[in-house]
Amino acid sequence: MKRLIVTGDDFGLAEPVNEAIEEAHVNGILTTASLMVGAPASRDAVARAKRIPSLRVGLHLVLVEGKPVLPSASIPALVDKNGEFSTRLAEAGFRFFLLPGVRRQLEAEIRAQFQAYRTTGLPLDHANGHNHMHLHPTVLSLVLKVGREFGLAAVRVPYEPPLRSWRMSRRFLVSRLAASLSLTPWTGLMRTRLRRQKLRCNDFVFGMFDTGAMTTEQTLRVIGRLPDGVTEIYFHPATRRCPEIDRAMPEYRHEQELAALTSPLVKEALQAANIERISFGDL
Repeated sequence: MKRLIVTGDDFGLAEPVNEAIEEAHVNGILTTASLMVGAPASRDAVARAKRIPSLRVGLHLVLVEGKPVLPSASIPALVDKNGEFSTRLAEAGFRFFLLPGVRRQLEAEIRAQFQAYRTTGLPLDHANGHNHMHLHPTVLSLVLKVGREFGLAAVRVPYEPPLRSWRMSRRFLVSRLAASLSLTPWTGLMRTRLRRQKLRCNDFVFGMFDTGAMTTEQTLRVIGRLPDGVTEIYFHPATRRCPEIDRAMPEYRHEQELAALTSPLVKEALQAANIERISFGDL
């Protein structure tokens, strides 16, 4: 049986993102959204989610490439002089792992983001990390520890099978294999830890290796080769360009991803393949 979670990431980043996620749920195939609680348009995102309660929402933890929820003075080891998280992911990962003081501040920020999500009043469908930072073993430990306090029940596992993914797009075979080789031990460890904690997760994900380029054509190819089990496809839709998008994702094709999510061809393909659309909360 094929079950599909269709997620819009970066909910709250900017109003064009929020508009697209609402449109993609109401008139398209999107089932869930991942909310950035500290992002500029988070209040607008929450208001939209409350107007359409059928949209399931989870927490998109931001620990790199963004701004924290806590004041900079509370977490000086995590932010730069502008009060922003590092954009150097590998360096941030080493610091999370090696420095106890950094880990304490990291736990405080993770707890603050879960608390900010609770304050919205929205049910917590799932959690994941911006740039998949929840895959980092230190971050995952803290997410599991803190998440228990806030009713966390499901987590994204960012495992995209490289050969199947390549057959869908016919691009970048070597880079897909190399990325998968480096990530697979960590996704395997993540599954083991989630299973021990009795947390739910997806089996596969698509949208990692083709991030920002989930066009109608690519989405149809993914649907045509969808594996059995629970798959998540995630998108970064927007109704138009804006400074927040251009700063973070200048080469992403946001409008084309929205077009894919609302395409009649995509809807028909899902129906023809008898694929059930769900959220993490349905697992």
